[in-house]
Order: sequence, then C-alpha cells, then structure tokens
Amino acid sequence: MSEFDYDLFVIGAGSGGVRAARMSAGYGAKVAIAEERHLGGTCVNVGCVPKKLFSYASHVHEDLEIARGFGWQVDGARFDWATLRDNKNREIERLNGIYGRLLEQAGVTLYDGRATIIDRHTVEVAGERVTARYLLIAVGGRPFVPDIPGCELGFNSDDAFYLDELPQRVLVVGGGYIGVEFAGIFHGFGLETTLSYRRELFLRGFDHDLRTALAQEMRAKGVEILFETDVCGMRETDEGIECEFATSELMAPRVFDGVMFATGRLANTAGLGLEAVGVEMDALGNVPVDAYSRTNIDNVFAIGDVTNRINLTPVAIHEGMCLAATLFDGEVTAPDHDNVASAVFSHPEIATVGLTEEAARERGEVTIFESRFRPMKLTLGGIEEKTLMKLVVDAGSDRILGVHVIGRDAAEIVQGAAIAVKMGATKADFDRTMGIHPTAGEELVTMRDGRVSELPRPRDL
Repeated sequence: MSEFDYDLFVIGAGSGGVRAARMSAGYGAKVAIAEERHLGGTCVNVGCVPKKLFSYASHVHEDLEIARGFGWQVDGARFDWATLRDNKNREIERLNGIYGRLLEQAGVTLYDGRATIIDRHTVEVAGERVTARYLLIAVGGRPFVPDIPGCELGFNSDDAFYLDELPQRVLVVGGGYIGVEFAGIFHGFGLETTLSYRRELFLRGFDHDLRTALAQEMRAKGVEILFETDVCGMRETDEGIECEFATSELMAPRVFDGVMFATGRLANTAGLGLEAVGVEMDALGNVPVDAYSRTNIDNVFAIGDVTNRINLTPVAIHEGMCLAATLFDGEVTAPDHDNVASAVFSHPEIATVGLTEEAARERGEVTIFESRFRPMKLTLGGIEEKTLMKLVVDAGSDRILGVHVIGRDAAEIVQGAAIAVKMGATKADFDRTMGIHPTAGEELVTMRDGRVSELPRPRDL
C-alpha cells in the first residue's frame, strides 16, 4: 500500500496539466487534478480557441468585400455581437465537457477548487487534504493591468470574450500578440480601433521585417496605431472614457467608449503556497525549472506558462507528456524547445519558425530570401494587402534557420515548413521541392535571389 493518496497531484487543468495527468494515468500512476475555474485552462476558455473563433468572425467583413469581386451580391449583411458571443460560449462549454470526459476515462480524480500546497507532499482543496508523491504546478497565467488612475474603467483580454456590448470607439493598450490580435478583431467587427504601445514597434522578439510590414498593413486597413505612447490616466466623462497619454510630444487627451488592457500576463501563483515549501519563484511569480521541469524542490514540478519558457499551448502539452514519461514510464525525457513554430492571428496573420534575421546574424553570416506579392484571392476584390515570405539561411551550411510569413493562411503554410526546419532542411532542399501552383505557399520553394544580411534596414511606419 502506498504511503501517499496519489502518485501525482496536478494543480491546474489547462492543456498541459490535463495531458500530464492523462498520460501519467495511462502509465499506471494514480493521479488527481484540481481546477478552480473551467477545464481546459486559458487556451480553451479565454485564449487560443475563442480568440481564433473571433478572428474567423472578424475576417468576414473583408471576405464579403472580396466576394463582390467574384460576382457575389452581399448587400445587407450585418454583424451581431451577441450571436457570436453566445455561440462561442456554447462551443466552449462543449469543450469543457470533453476535457472532463477525457479525465474520467483516463481514471484521473478531479477536484473542483483551487488547491493550495501545505507541505511538499500535501495539498488542500475544497476543504480536503490529500497527499501525493509528486506535485505538478500547471496553473498558467492571468492578465496584468497596470496600476494607473482609472484603470478599473478598462477591461482585460479575459473580459473581452464576455462583453455585454461592443464599444464603438475602442483603445487597445499593449503591443504583444494579444493586443495586436484584438486590435485586428475589433476593427474587423466594424469598431473604430486605436492601438497604443509604449515602445517604437510592437511584437518584440519577432522578425523586424514582419513587425514593420504588419504595422503598415494594419494602418492601411484603418487601425490607428500610436507607438511610443502610453496611457497614464483614465477618467469617466459624459462622452466616454477620457484617456491621458504619456508621449515624447504634447498629446491632448482622447475619449473612447472602451479601453482594453493587453499589457502582459503574470504567473497565477499567488496564494498557491509555494513559499511554504520553499519553491523558488522570480520577481513576477514565475517558477524556474530545470531541463526536466523540476523545481528546486525535488518532488515538485512545473510546466506551461507558469514557467515562462515558451508560453504556447502545444509547448505546455509537450512538457506534460515529457514529464509523464520521465516520472512513470522510465524514459527520462527533456522537452525540446528548439524551433518551435508560432503564429499571431493578427490582420494579416503572422507565422514563424526558427531564428529571426537579427538573431541569426548574431551567430554568423546569413543569406536572406524574400518574396512580396499580392495573393491571387485578393486581386479581383480590390484588397491591396501584401504577403511577405522570408527565409533566413546559414551562408556556410545552407541550412534554413528561419521561415517567416505575414499574410493570409500564414499559420497553415508555416506549419508544414516547420517540419522541414526541424529536420534540418537546406535551401537546396527547398529549391528541389516542386511548388503547388497556384498557391501562396509555393513562393517558399521558388525564391532564388538572396541578399547577404546586413544591419536592419530603415522602414517607413
């Protein structure tokens, strides 16, 4: 008889925690999992899934304009926010149910409530104390809102999925992927949309060419972008929410009907009891781990966004699978965080895998191949949006170090290219590959004229 109630207790039933629990149970471990909100975590409830549904919906307005060029009469179409919101809610409820059934079928015990750690082998949840040989922290993150006067008048990215009404004049504060995505979504819904960001260019960490191209395209579509501008105060007036801005130039206050803060996320570790057992955290509450997701306490592990490694759902799932194999299948497995593909569902969307031009140049000489064009689908509809495809190639080995795309279906295109990059494909391999014609993706295998990478070229924003 085991000295513990469970072999593994997982705190947080998001994508990573659920996968770790199911896999561990599949290896024969006795597993429990606790969730204080909804099964599926951020991704299913207030992240990837509802955001992508909103992104699909927000593209329809432009798709209708394209349809006119193909002879379709689409007069009279209108958007109803409540219908989209409520349909989304039903879909999320369906997915919550699927997650619950998957845990039940795997034999995982589900606790409804926020678990707190009492000691290195004991947790308390819903008034009950249970013990486990191993503890897994998979609590994800929560939105951060800056403490400025009047900040309570705004809403965060979690709130955005449940608004009673859409603000007709909306300010999105923040230049990460969430802010950029919601600026495109709101604009696609027909709202007067402004995005403000305190730095000189948004999407820090992405390839410079893609960042500048996106700023140009968003502005061309009608999104107002204010770089090097930060909201420093808000107050309610008869006309709406008056916002004051800190900027290098004198800027008069502006009035909006709604202000969304997309100013980052923090680890959801407050009140979890990690301090009580000596689990180390950084200043923002993130939990540092080693290559095998172990914290400084040898039986306590952490995966997903709470570790602040690569904050993506498939990465959390991968980390959970590796941990389950390490603990219960005799296969000591470290997560592989190299060449992880990602996408920003902006308007137009961005997808990328591998090194940016800037990062690759720090390692040595690289050759850059680019193609800029208007996709065939847009030519009859009068849409001037351009696609940019870019390959970053090591000049010595000819290996593809990075693939970067901005344009329609960018994520679908890069997902296939990511396999090639992961396998170590060379530019010669791409050149030998026949393109599928006519597609946008064929441009990745038809680029022939490269340039030697130099210092970043100036861009007009």
